[in-house]
Amino acid sequence: MLKNNLANVVKCPVCGDKKLVTDHSTGELFCGKCGLVITDQITDSGAEWRSFSSDQNDRTRVGAGTSLTIHDMGLSTIIGVANKDATGKPLSSSMKNSIERLRTWDSRSQANSSADRNLRQAFNEMGKLKDKLALTDTVIEKAAYIYRKAMEKKLVRGRSIQGLVGACLYAACRDTETPRTLYDIADGMNIKKKDIARCYRLIFRELELKMPVVDPVKGISRIASVAKLSEKSKRNAVKILNQAKDIGLVAGKDPMGVAAASLYLACITTGEIKSQKEISIASGITEVTIRNRCVGLRKMLNNG
Repeated sequence: MLKNNLANVVKCPVCGDKKLVTDHSTGELFCGKCGLVITDQITDSGAEWRSFSSDQNDRTRVGAGTSLTIHDMGLSTIIGVANKDATGKPLSSSMKNSIERLRTWDSRSQANSSADRNLRQAFNEMGKLKDKLALTDTVIEKAAYIYRKAMEKKLVRGRSIQGLVGACLYAACRDTETPRTLYDIADGMNIKKKDIARCYRLIFRELELKMPVVDPVKGISRIASVAKLSEKSKRNAVKILNQAKDIGLVAGKDPMGVAAASLYLACITTGEIKSQKEISIASGITEVTIRNRCVGLRKMLNNG
């Protein structure tokens, strides 16, 4: 009946203008001249195309892609957080409370087994740490993959979820060459570094992970930005580190310690005034370690 009535509408009943505009998002048909809403119950008969990417031309009929960072891989449906009805109008307070209760029970019903609850808690921790340490989605996906592998090997039972999450994140940072130390992750999760290190050694051994050697050059820009060093000092520090790598001086040494020492020596050569204490605070490396690494780097520079 409604369809037949709309088919007969060819002009505005108020101003008589024939320029009618259809808004498919709200389902309204209104006059383009005077703005009169003729009806707000238009049914969109077109295909249900939606775009979930920045490229609006690449449209698909499916929902958001699956993700390892969701306990059920993103295959279940959820009740959205927007408290609005289909037309975009806000819900009443009573209906809002009802929807909130439904949303809570829907969320609880999706994690029936202990494994699902464990995954949900672990991935929530990863999401928090992602914002604190400014990690990319690639690192979080890799960490979630390692955590799922640890669950398959039954390494989670009887161990701290936070410790294992921290270990998986550190392993993911190492694998993607993201400069984050154990101290950074321990501070972000507010747990002891040795707990993360213990869990990391466990998953490294049991999962037989192959980790690339950390490049000290990756830590230079990070330390320099915190210590507010000049670009000239950064370039000199990279030169010093490359010389040290060529003769094998950085093998077996803490990458951040070598990077901090090279930055300190670079500041001396460029005349930029920075104390060992300032470099130590920016890098999280003790002054003693920086002095010890400077000894080897100075010998190399003098011989060169």
